[in-house]
Amino acid sequence: MAQSTDNPLRPRPIDDALDAGRRFGESTEANYAGAVSFLRRQYALDPTSFDVAVWGAPLDTSVSNRPGTRFGPRAIREASTIMCGDPAYPFGFDIFEDLAVADTGDCALDYGHIDRIPAAIEAQAAARLSFGAQLVTLGGDHFLTYPILKALVAKLGRPVALVQFDAHQDTWDDDGSRIDHGTMITRAVRDGLIIPERSIQIGIRTHAPQDYGIAIVDGFLCDEMGPMAVASRVLGHVEDAPVYVSFDIDCLDPAYAPGTGTPVSGGVSSAWALQCLRRFGALDLKGFDVVEVSPPYDHAGVTALAAAHLGQMYLGLLAERKRAGRAIKL
Repeated sequence: MAQSTDNPLRPRPIDDALDAGRRFGESTEANYAGAVSFLRRQYALDPTSFDVAVWGAPLDTSVSNRPGTRFGPRAIREASTIMCGDPAYPFGFDIFEDLAVADTGDCALDYGHIDRIPAAIEAQAAARLSFGAQLVTLGGDHFLTYPILKALVAKLGRPVALVQFDAHQDTWDDDGSRIDHGTMITRAVRDGLIIPERSIQIGIRTHAPQDYGIAIVDGFLCDEMGPMAVASRVLGHVEDAPVYVSFDIDCLDPAYAPGTGTPVSGGVSSAWALQCLRRFGALDLKGFDVVEVSPPYDHAGVTALAAAHLGQMYLGLLAERKRAGRAIKL
C-alpha cells in the first residue's frame, strides 16, 4: 500500500488508487506509473463515504456504425492520469481537497446475453446510487444513458431535466424493445424519465423524426452564439429542475474527437465544450456521463483526453458546490 513520506531518499509513493488512506487530495505519483483509476481516485466497491462514484460501462452492442466503445472507459481512465498533481484548471484549487470521489470499477455485462444488458446497467447503477453518491459514468455507447436514467429517477423519485451534448438527437422511433444508441431518448421521454420542456440538446447536426418538445441548439447556432451564450440559454431553460448531463463525444468536431463511432463535421471544439460546461455550476446537478469514445479510431488519444477533461470539469463543479455548502450527495 502506498504511503506518503517527507524523506527525499525514499521513492515517491505510487498506486494512490489502492491506498485507502488517500481519500482526499490530488495524487502526487508519476503520471506513467501506478494503478490506472480515473484521475487517480481510490478504488472502492462501497462508496458509502464518498460524494461521487465513478464507473465505466464498456458497452458497444447498440452502435449503428463503427464499434469500439467497449474500450472507452479504459482509455478515458488512462488519459486522465496526466491531469493529476496540479490544481485543476480553471478552478485553481485542489478539487479533491473536500470532494471524495471513488472509482468503483466497471459495469459487468454479459456479451452473450445482449437482452439482459439494460437491466444489468440499471441494477448496477442503482446499487451505486443506493449509497447516496452521485454517479459519473465513462462510456461506452450512448444507450447506457437510458438505464442509468431509470435508476437515477427511481432514486430521486422524480424525473430530471436532460442536458445533452450530441451531434444526434437520438429520438428515432422505438417500440420499447430496441437496444439502440439512437432511440434511448425516445424511450426516456415515453417512460417519463426526463422533463421534455426543461431538457435541451446542444450541438445537434442531424435530423430525427421527433424532438418530443426538447429544445435544440444546433451546431451552426452553437458557433454563432458562442459557449457563454449557449450556457446562459441552458440555465434559463432548465431553471431549478434537477439535471442530468450527458455528453456524447461526437458533439465535438471530428478534428477534436476522431475516436468515435458516428462522427459528424461541423461540431464544437473541446475548448468550446469545456467553457460551456464550466457555467453549469448554478444547476441542480444530479449526474453525468461522457460516452461514445472509441479508441480504435482515436489519434494520439485526443478523444479520450477530451472526455477525461470533461469528467474533471464536472467534478470541479461539484467541488465548488461542496465548498459553498451546497448538497452534493443524492
